[in-house]
Amino acid sequence: MVGNHPFYKPAVTFSINNSDVVTSVSESLKEDTLKLFKIKKEIEVVPNFIDVAKFKTGFTDCQRTLMADEDEKIISHVSNFRPVKRILDIIRIYYIVQKTIKSKLILVGEGPEREKAEYLVQELGIQDKVVFLGQSNEVDKILCFSDLFLLPSEKESFGLAALEAMVNGVPVISSNSGGLPEVNKDGISGFLSDVGDIEEMASNAIKILENNTTLEKFKLNAREQATIFDIHKIVPIYEKLYEKAVMEIEKAE
Repeated sequence: MVGNHPFYKPAVTFSINNSDVVTSVSESLKEDTLKLFKIKKEIEVVPNFIDVAKFKTGFTDCQRTLMADEDEKIISHVSNFRPVKRILDIIRIYYIVQKTIKSKLILVGEGPEREKAEYLVQELGIQDKVVFLGQSNEVDKILCFSDLFLLPSEKESFGLAALEAMVNGVPVISSNSGGLPEVNKDGISGFLSDVGDIEEMASNAIKILENNTTLEKFKLNAREQATIFDIHKIVPIYEKLYEKAVMEIEKAE
């Protein structure tokens, strides 16, 4: 949490305690905030949201075969490639998976860990199976053809990348850190593992991908789980909080 840096902490604490309403995108972030800051205000948990309606129609102007062969599964990851995202874990997880599952790994994004990731891919001899796409404005077109999403992060306040994968019907293999267990339901929309448990994450990935019936079940579950965070369910919660704040201000006047 950037706000916990000594330089920012007094200002962040002051801002929170002097706000009319304070919200957090997950129970995990709320708990961390209460531990790290001297907070006197109530914190309301309102999760991030996504417009589910936008993802009901599949893309017709792109071809899956541009990313992988027809008999290959597509495993993807999208992030800013910071150390907290544990990009090297993703490479190592995939290295185990590709031994059993014919597949391609599509990595979307740029950041400080990319060079290390490219080096590890070459060291493991899987450069023909891993694609670094860099920054992309068409992430949904990649996700709509993905079969699995990897997010083994050290920390996630919520896990919006996981939600974006799930709304596209992509099951998620993630760590159980931060707010991820509130988004990705273990054994339903994907699987959760301890941070750094590469072997278990790889095993769970294979469990989903090795059987098409199992894969389709997880895809449907992922999309259904994503509907919990639909914009039409979450925005009204914000509206009620604003209404409550206005009423309290008016009373005080």
